[in-house]
Amino acid sequence: MKAKITLLPGDGIGPEVIAAAQKILEKIGEQFGHEFKMDSQHIGGIAIDETGGALPNPTLESCKKADAVLLGAVGGPKWDDPNASVRPEQGLLGLRKELGLFANLRPVQPHPELMGASPLKESYLEGVDMLILRELTGGIYFGQPSEKRINENGEEEAFDTMIYSESEVRRIAKLAFEIAGERSKKVTSVDKANVLESSRLWRKTVAKLSEEYPEIELENLLVDAATMHLLSRPRDFDVMVTMNLFGDIITDESSMLTGSMGNMPSAALGEDLNSFGKPRGMYEPIHGSAPDIAGQGIANPIGMILSTGMMLRHSLGLSEEAEAIEKAVDATLNAGHRTGDIAREGEVALGTDEMCEKILMNLV
Repeated sequence: MKAKITLLPGDGIGPEVIAAAQKILEKIGEQFGHEFKMDSQHIGGIAIDETGGALPNPTLESCKKADAVLLGAVGGPKWDDPNASVRPEQGLLGLRKELGLFANLRPVQPHPELMGASPLKESYLEGVDMLILRELTGGIYFGQPSEKRINENGEEEAFDTMIYSESEVRRIAKLAFEIAGERSKKVTSVDKANVLESSRLWRKTVAKLSEEYPEIELENLLVDAATMHLLSRPRDFDVMVTMNLFGDIITDESSMLTGSMGNMPSAALGEDLNSFGKPRGMYEPIHGSAPDIAGQGIANPIGMILSTGMMLRHSLGLSEEAEAIEKAVDATLNAGHRTGDIAREGEVALGTDEMCEKILMNLV
């Protein structure tokens, strides 16, 4: 196979973990006879510095021509001015919109060897295996109008619009039901239907669609209850689906079930197909740019490496290769190798490159 991959290192620890992904892809290519043509482009803060925009045209064009995209992270203190007209996050949001990436898939499956790294008791984590689907291109992050203004009292005020159409809700919910059909046949839909009109439409649309999937159990939860139950009964969830804003919060909370945000991969999928007839997805770890440790060589590359595995499976149809990556990560953790974010007291913490090398050694 010959595949085109766009690499977006971005900001903070992004370049460090993307470098690990490149090494993994090169090893996979050697072992399985594939050729991955990788094109590195700017996005986010570094793109602002270099071009004045968070999503330069060459970056967007490269992503549109690629079979898949690997993203490191965007953002950092350097670009945190709330009054700035251009912000790093605009690059990420714009790319999701331009590529039609409406579904964010985030698997949550605590590794047996890392349960001690989670703030939850191990008894709560045993048997946890869920997939969270976050709607990515609608809701309050994209709703218009969204602006600041001076009100009649002379005060500055700001407002954002949370808006969803029936088709947007149905599209992400349909994917949730289809995935649940291949898992444990349960969908938990998270909303705020007791307060928000957009959530009432969400719940109504999901309920109507569920009639087409009688074999799938549907559970409705308000977002405040969902955040509580994620900590009190996480093993009860199978597939969770929710809107953009709530998904942003819930997925970060769920990362603590795995012990560290550095462990969690994600996939952003849309309806557009690549040259292999698969979704042209964007894949990234959920940890963000982590500016406090950027440049120190201590970032956890596992989330990025597992995201690379998800890319191979979902966008390139290479399930065997994806499984090889997952097994290599498992073997590395089972052997006791840890980065600083998941190391217990007394355990040796490896750097980014050292952890990557351990995983490469187990990639057989």
